[in-house]
Amino acid sequence: MTRGATALDPTSRATTAAGVVALCLVAVGLYMSVTAPAEETQGEAARLLFVHVPSAITAYVALGTGLVTAAWYLIRRSAAADLVSAAAIEVGVLFTAITLLTGMIWGRFVWGLWWDWGDARMVSTAVMFFFYLGYLALRRSITDHRVRAVRCAVLGIVGFVQVPIVHYSVLWFRTLHQGPSIIRPDLGNSTMDAAFIAPLGAALAAFIAVLAYLVAVRVRIARLEAAVARSTTTSQPVGASVSPPSGLSV
Repeated sequence: MTRGATALDPTSRATTAAGVVALCLVAVGLYMSVTAPAEETQGEAARLLFVHVPSAITAYVALGTGLVTAAWYLIRRSAAADLVSAAAIEVGVLFTAITLLTGMIWGRFVWGLWWDWGDARMVSTAVMFFFYLGYLALRRSITDHRVRAVRCAVLGIVGFVQVPIVHYSVLWFRTLHQGPSIIRPDLGNSTMDAAFIAPLGAALAAFIAVLAYLVAVRVRIARLEAAVARSTTTSQPVGASVSPPSGLSV
């Protein structure tokens, strides 16, 4: 695709617009997170709430998107659904990593330790993270795109069962991690102080917007990779399409 064609591509414009919206929401979320009051018991360390919790919820949304589009691929054999599923799961792995990292830092400040192998939420999140790393490895190990799409779709659907396990692990097992404050099983009101709800909502909106932008970019990259792969797959020998300049004898 030429440079001019890219500039006129409506998909490119939509992706750029999504990036601008995401950047604006990140700026608003950052401002509200910084200006939020300090928490009474945890102090400034509680500001990790505005990264840790949105990253976890965004990971759920990304992996859920991967589940839905994987199922759609198995039903309709849509190549676009396969690309979106792979992109969403890949970005979901990124947000899961952010969740683990910020959780470890927060735990160091609040609990005095980086990691607790006895904590159900920590361990189940780590298991989910490495499972989806295996998904990414499987996707890169199969060259046949149809076989790859089917196997990864099945794995993406089966693997999603870990999301409710991670979320409800703090209710099923009474370990170090605190219980849910926002997404509660009884659908009751949040137990979070009202001063933190608005900044958290702004941060979550920013994370979801970044998710949408990254998925759109990753899908575009995947399409370019597929186009390059098709262009390099040819039965002609290298140089077969090159002809000598006119007027010269060979």
